[in-house]
Amino acid sequence: MTTLSKLTTLLVAGTLALTACSGSTAQSGPKSLRMTVWTANEAHLKLLNGIADEYKASHPDITEIKFDSIPSDGYTTTLTTQIAGGNAPDLAWILEESAPDFVASGALAPIRGKVEKVDELVPSATRLWEKNGELFAYPFSTSPFGLFVNTSLIKDVPPNWTWDQAIAAAAASGKGLVLPDFKYQNWAVLSAIWRGWGANAWSDDGRTCGFASPEMKAAMSFVHKAIFTDKAIPGPGTTVDFFAGNAAMAVSQISRAGALKDAKFTWTLVPLPSGPKGDYAVIGQAGVGVMKRSKNVEAASDFLGFMTNEANSAKLAQFFPSVRSSLLNAETLAKSNPLIRPEQLQSVVVEGISKGVVKPSHQGQEELNQTIRAALDPLWKADADVGGVLDAVCTKIKPLLERK
Repeated sequence: MTTLSKLTTLLVAGTLALTACSGSTAQSGPKSLRMTVWTANEAHLKLLNGIADEYKASHPDITEIKFDSIPSDGYTTTLTTQIAGGNAPDLAWILEESAPDFVASGALAPIRGKVEKVDELVPSATRLWEKNGELFAYPFSTSPFGLFVNTSLIKDVPPNWTWDQAIAAAAASGKGLVLPDFKYQNWAVLSAIWRGWGANAWSDDGRTCGFASPEMKAAMSFVHKAIFTDKAIPGPGTTVDFFAGNAAMAVSQISRAGALKDAKFTWTLVPLPSGPKGDYAVIGQAGVGVMKRSKNVEAASDFLGFMTNEANSAKLAQFFPSVRSSLLNAETLAKSNPLIRPEQLQSVVVEGISKGVVKPSHQGQEELNQTIRAALDPLWKADADVGGVLDAVCTKIKPLLERK
């Protein structure tokens, strides 16, 4: 990690801490709201703007609700820079990996009282966004990872694969299995595999490294073998697009299914294969919160409540699976996800949310991300000492975990 990166991380942490102390100045009269998002997808923005237009129609004091699209790469850094520069948005999407920093810092306004039927939110899905009984962001997207399979390439897809069977089938197909969001950089995506071995990046209290555990070493040895021996996962520097029909399988979330609308091949979606510790599920999550430094905290909180009410949550579920128990059934999900069969939604999404764990997150995640990414680089070589590399990861991040 470069000195500049370390300084940037420290400045970001300081910015969030200062945010908690600064408060906001309420704005009277007509109000304009701005919400940062990391999507530029036209369908996403059309849906969000439609919800905003409906809200404005019954709230004439709100003259504008703007969705500010920021590239996903560097999103959190851009957001915290805006806060530091006195240009905080009124609302913001927040990645699950940034949740501990935002919640602990006090950068977010409490919203529990604004959320419709808050008691019907799945408790396991809101835990990351809570502190001292208060809710500081609404987990609008709670999406379990599943296994997309190109059935034009693999004809026999059992409903309950093991990872050994899946990797063998991927290798035999000659097209392999891809993790589109991994790219040998986003290490947390591998939790969609290693959780099957019972491995964790760190202990529940966040203070003890888990990379050197026997479970993690077994899981990462499996991944390493799948890449360099079995040739079942494309190696570093190789880009393969499942959604263009160039891979046999992909570990991804249902929000990617839209890319298969005009697919020239047949496909199916099944739960993640089971590992040595049995069935499991891993969830990617995003929350939406109100910035405490907003000049329109009350108005922004009210709009958040409207945007996430039961009716609008059902609309958002087309792209972002809801944590409302009333909407967590295959029949409801199928209305907004026509490309995915109800039984697939039940096994991957409904059951995944009920039993799944969220991808790794920790206070100081940005510095942890960069440190772990760099420490794992030696692993992505054919002759890597897997155990030695993972021991070194723990050596590197031990001080970061212990300062929590």
